Amino acid sequence: MNIEEDEGKLKKLEDELQEPDFWQDKEKAQEVLKEIREIKTKQASLNKYDKGGAVVGIYAGAGGEDAEDWARILFEMYQKFSEKRKWDLKILHEHRNDTDGLRNIAFELFGKNVYGVLKGEMGVHRLVRISPFSAKKLRHTSFALVEILPSYVENIEIEIKPEDLKIDFARSSGPGGQNVNKRETAVRVKHEPTNISVHVESERSQAQNKERAIELLRSKLFRVYQQYKKEELEKLKTTKMEPEWGSQIRSYVLHPYKMVKDHRTGIETNNIESVLGGDLEEFIEAEK
Repeated sequence: MNIEEDEGKLKKLEDELQEPDFWQDKEKAQEVLKEIREIKTKQASLNKYDKGGAVVGIYAGAGGEDAEDWARILFEMYQKFSEKRKWDLKILHEHRNDTDGLRNIAFELFGKNVYGVLKGEMGVHRLVRISPFSAKKLRHTSFALVEILPSYVENIEIEIKPEDLKIDFARSSGPGGQNVNKRETAVRVKHEPTNISVHVESERSQAQNKERAIELLRSKLFRVYQQYKKEELEKLKTTKMEPEWGSQIRSYVLHPYKMVKDHRTGIETNNIESVLGGDLEEFIEAEK
C-alpha cells in the first residue's frame, strides 16, 4: 500500500464530495463513495506505527572487511534516500573499523510515514564486486543485515520486566567533546529471555541513553511479536536471521555485470549507481 499516494487520492475524492453538483450523477457518486470506503478500510488495517519514524540498524555479516565496507555503503544509500525524502537522521550508535567501514550502526529517521515506507527493507542485502581490499583483485561476496523498527512502541503493548534486563555502561565514542568521553554515558541494555540487546550513546547523559535504549528494546520486541506467536518467544535464539548465503532479500552486483535484483518481487535494474545513490522508490513500491 502506498500510504502517501492513497492519502492524496482520498483528499481529492473527499473534495469531490463537497462539490455542489456531486449528486447529480448518482452512478459516479456511488463510485466515488466506494473508492473512499476502500481507501479508509486499507488505512484502518495498517500497523498504527507506519506513519511515524523508524530506527534502522545495519550489521556487517559474512565477508570480513569487505562486509564492513558494504555496511558503510548501505548506510550511505539510506542516508541519501532519506535526504531525498527530507527526513532527519540521528545516529544512535556506530562501530567503525580502521578503514571507515561499519561493523554495525543504528540510526533514527524522523519524518512522515518513515516506518511504513522502509519496513520492507528489512532483511539481508548481498553485494558482489571486485574487492578493493584484495591485492589480486578477486571477486568477493559480502552480506549485511538491515533491521527496520518503529521509533516508539507504547508501553501497554510490550511489557518489559526490570528483572529481565542486564544494563551495562561504557564511555561514549560519539560526538560531544572530551567531557562526554571521560564519563560512562553509553548504555547497552540486554533482554535476557530473548538475548536481544540495544546500544545507545547519542544522548549527553547516561539516564537519557538508558531511557532511549529501553524504548528501542521495546521496539525490537514489538517486531518479534509481529513475526512470532507469543508462546514461541523463548525459541528466538534459534530462529535469528543471519546475514549470509541463502537468506538475502536483494542482491547488488557490480561484477562481472551490473544489476540490482530484489529476490522477493523480481524487480531489477542495471543502474546500480543510481540505487546506491538513494533511488530506491521502484523497489520500495514493489514491496508494498
